[in-house]
Amino acid sequence: MTNVEIGIASIAIILLLIQMGMHVAIALMTVSFFGVFFVKGKFIVAGSLLSQAALDGVARYSFGVIPLFVLMGVLVGACGLGRDVFDVAGQLFRKFKGGLGIATVFANAVFAAVNGTSIASASVFTKVAVPELVRQGYTPRFSVGVVAGSSVLGMLIPPSLLLILYGIIAETSIGDLFTAGIVPGLILAAFFCLAIIFMARFFPGFTGAPETSSLPLMSRGTMALKSLPIVLLILLVLGGIYGGFFTPTEAGGVGALGALIIAQIKGRLSWREIGRILLETGQVTASITFLIIAAHMYSRLLALTGLPNAMTSLLATYDLGLYAVLVLYLIAILLLGTILDSSSILLILLPLILPVVMPFGVDIIWFGILTIIAVEVGLLTPPLGVACFVIKANIDDDRITLNDIFAGAAPFALIMVVMVALVLFFPWLATALL
Repeated sequence: MTNVEIGIASIAIILLLIQMGMHVAIALMTVSFFGVFFVKGKFIVAGSLLSQAALDGVARYSFGVIPLFVLMGVLVGACGLGRDVFDVAGQLFRKFKGGLGIATVFANAVFAAVNGTSIASASVFTKVAVPELVRQGYTPRFSVGVVAGSSVLGMLIPPSLLLILYGIIAETSIGDLFTAGIVPGLILAAFFCLAIIFMARFFPGFTGAPETSSLPLMSRGTMALKSLPIVLLILLVLGGIYGGFFTPTEAGGVGALGALIIAQIKGRLSWREIGRILLETGQVTASITFLIIAAHMYSRLLALTGLPNAMTSLLATYDLGLYAVLVLYLIAILLLGTILDSSSILLILLPLILPVVMPFGVDIIWFGILTIIAVEVGLLTPPLGVACFVIKANIDDDRITLNDIFAGAAPFALIMVVMVALVLFFPWLATALL
């Protein structure tokens, strides 16, 4: 086999191993090790090269942002801020048609600014929002669909663990990625709200038709009191980053401390709960660490095989322009999204595609936002829509099937595809604030 054939075979074998149930990091590491052996012909060379790749993957200051933001997100979930922001949003939008659905989107968007993961958002709002939506007369299908759809905002609105992962793999500024995600994230949230109003007016059979909100009235003082902790935390973290007071890594530490203080004031931290929080933080951080190490190993293998250069030459032969390459890339993401999770897609495709698009002079920040939105569509599409499975695992209602969740999330997945097209053809949506 030629080196390029080894590179092509490595992609096929990785996909096969993942579909057989092997963890994506283990699959990438295993294939990378044996792939380098076949290229170089010596196990000692493969071991040395990949051990250096592992060290390079995590021995950097920017890597410290991961455990800190994970800790902040876990603390935020533990102290009940998701419940508070949903209650306030319900009051703000109670008079709108489909108001509680809009409140769910709004609450998810705010929660995303202190959480950072779609999976955590889906888990929290499945327990908080779905029972209230169903109780007020919304259909179960719409209730779970709006939670699934709006949960993806957690990976676009900063701080986002997926943006952090992209920044580390692409070796670009995490702070710039956070800034670039703001406008697309807010636009996507606005599109979701407009879609809910449209569906509530013209497709009441899908959304349900509650007469009026039965949420108890809340005084302005109570609303302010419930809103204050999360507003302060957002100002502390994002204000610190964009005001130039903190680097993203420092902001993660300050945010984790702020979340800890809020949780302590709210009286939510027993010793048992602190132990659970630290354990969960360690598990998530260790998982992401293995993924990053595996990605660096795999990128070394691809560089050795020369596959990215071969792809660049092939594209030059067929005279494909940048937009043709990007459309093919986005189609590949959407297809892989039906069988792989978000992190796996990034780990497999980014080391392959970045050397191909860089000669076109692509803005790596804009390319990152485009990639993240496209990857997030996969959270809502069958058969492996991870957000939908998380909702099913957390919901306490046997009447709601997995098919109901996928069907309810379908309009929101379609809106995300539209958002991908908008960012593709109007790059300033992602770069306006840079």
